[in-house]
Amino acid sequence: MPLALVKTGEKAAIKKIGGRDEQKKYLETLGFVVGGAVTVVSEINGNMIVHIKDSRIAISREMANKIIV
Repeated sequence: MPLALVKTGEKAAIKKIGGRDEQKKYLETLGFVVGGAVTVVSEINGNMIVHIKDSRIAISREMANKIIV
């Protein structure tokens, strides 16, 4: 399921990153890699704040839909 459907406070493992090559590379530089753990901290108006690799990152719903967990 896409990361956008994960509820606040839930932890999930990344299984696949979709999108164009530029988007995949950008997400990879932020720490979104296959096998990585991600926790949803909060969701506001569709945008999400997630905890990944000891960092909190804000991503749009569009980007969250490209990350399969």
